[in-house]
Formats: sequence, structure tokens, C-alpha cells
Amino acid sequence: MKFVVSSTELLGHLQGISKVISTKNTLPILDNFLFKLEGTNLEITASDLESTLITRMNLENTDGDGSIAIPARILLDTLKEFSEQPLTFEINLETLAIVISSEKEDKKVAFNIDADILLSGISKTVFATADDELRPVMGGIFVEAGTDKITFVASDAHKLVRYQRSDAHSEEDASFILPKKPASLMKNILPKEEGKVALEFDDKNAFFTLSEYKVICRLVEGNYPNYNSVIPTNNPRRLIIDRVELLNTLKRVSVFSNQASNLVKLELTGNQIRVSAQDIDFSISAYERLNCEYEGEDMEIGFKSVFLLEILSNIESPDVVVELADPTRAGLFLPSKTDNEAEDVLMLLMPMMINA
Repeated sequence: MKFVVSSTELLGHLQGISKVISTKNTLPILDNFLFKLEGTNLEITASDLESTLITRMNLENTDGDGSIAIPARILLDTLKEFSEQPLTFEINLETLAIVISSEKEDKKVAFNIDADILLSGISKTVFATADDELRPVMGGIFVEAGTDKITFVASDAHKLVRYQRSDAHSEEDASFILPKKPASLMKNILPKEEGKVALEFDDKNAFFTLSEYKVICRLVEGNYPNYNSVIPTNNPRRLIIDRVELLNTLKRVSVFSNQASNLVKLELTGNQIRVSAQDIDFSISAYERLNCEYEGEDMEIGFKSVFLLEILSNIESPDVVVELADPTRAGLFLPSKTDNEAEDVLMLLMPMMINA
């Protein structure tokens, strides 16, 4: 006895008659649905001896006739976990064994990517991942494979990094979230790799095939937030400054910042930037002035020095471009120039409140 039926259609019929089944049945057989197949007609019965409900379904794909009792609770709980898809019931009327199989398979996506592109994507973003057990999706790198580019994104809600390569692509649009641990392992393995890496992934796992290694990891389940919505597009203030000079200045000045907040203040006036920090509890402060190219109205903005140092350390160009809107909106940090035209790096940092 065999038949194929839609999971959602069968669940609808069963839920309609299941209310008649009592939770305090004296006869165990009444805890079951009675399935009776004759030709293409499937009749399902539920009863508590006093009341009986019968539903019928006309099926297209059947084989054999017969009847069998199937536990109601187990069948209902099982069907609730299926999305819309055909289910095949194979029933052995001699042993009363029931096998329910689904035709659906996890969709796999596969493409090849240069080892150095994959390494750059991981290296540029893994530092920005979060350690948040309550939001596991933020603890990985979001890899978005498109037909025109590959995008790597990481964020901990304070900082965000988006790394794109237009010289890599897949045959179809797909995405997955790579956990931090396998990403860090790949970061150590990939520098020795040359050529292509075969990347294959489905809803649960990712497979990276290298020349001498194969990395298999379970992916982070869940939907990654819409990262594009937090990237400000209208930034009238624009700063260009020597990256290494600013980095070294921040290292010196941040020593004098409050240990709890790590706040450093940037004051932009004319073609100068004033970097300052203070710790009122210990009556210490420091500031340095740097020359820069600045377009826009004067402003003050505060950042967490630890995050700002991380961002500047992961940008490779001699100068860094900082785009700002106002002291309450995120600042964008971009390399002033890149050796690879196919590479697009954007780093974002949320500001901190400056106490008056």
C-alpha cells in the first residue's frame, strides 16, 4: 500500500477531524487515525466511539488498497514540521511498518573562488564579528555570492565591514553565514594556498576544498540583518588624512581616555583635526593636532578608541577617507586608493555620545 500526498493538504484534513479525538481515551486504538485507501480515494477516520469524523481525499499517485491505524499525535506533530511538499507513505500491511519520505533535498550551491580573494574577504571582516550568544548570526561572516560580485560582511552592531570583489562571482545568487571559528582556521590555511578553492554549501553546511585540505563546517542558521540599511548615503563632511599618522596619534592619546568608555574625541576645524581624550576620575587628558584635507562644516564626534584602532589597522592604503554626516550618525572609513580596481572596502563605526 503506497500513496503520495501534499503535506499541507493532509495536515489540513487531519486537523479538521482531530478535535474529536479525546485525550482520555479508554481504548488505545482511539488515539489513532484510520487510513483506508481504495483506488485513488483515501478515507481518514477519527472517533471517540460517541462521535466520528470522516474526511476524504482524492489522490493521483497511489498503489494498492488497504487500511491501517496511524498514531494521531505523532503524525500531526510530524506534518507541522514540513513546508509545502509531497510526502510518500509506504505501508507494509503485514508488518504494519510505515515509512514517510520527502522528495525535497537541500539545494546546493557550488562555485570556485580564488584563494587570495577568499583570504582577503575573511581577513578584512573577521575582526568585526560579534561575541553575542543571544544573536548568533552576528558571530559569523555573511558571505553573499552574486552573479556579478562576492560580498563579505561582518558586524557587532558597533562596527561594520563590507568587503566586495567584482572579480569573483557565482552562477546564481545565494548566501550563507560562516562561523568565526572556521573562518579563523581558514585565515591560517589560505596564505599557503594558490589557485582556486572549490566552495559548496547548502542550508546546513559549507565545504571548502583546497589543494591539501578540506574544510567542512556547520553554518550559522538564521537571517542576517539588512546591513545596507545602516550605511549612511548622504555624508556632506569628508576628511582625508594620513592613516599611519592618525593611527599612531590615537595609540598615544587613547592611553589618557577613560578605561570604561575608551572615548576619543575628534574635532574637525578647517584643515586640522584635533584628537583628544580625558579621564576625569584621574584628572588626566591629552590631545594632538594633525593636518588633513577636510570639506564641510566644523564638527565634533566621539568614537570608541579600541574600535577605531581596529578599523584603521585593517585598512591598507596610505591615506584614509572618512565620510561623516553628523555627530549622531555612523562614520564611514574608506581607503583613499586601492591597488585592485575590483576591490571595494567599506568600514563603518557608530559614534559615542560626547559629554558636555
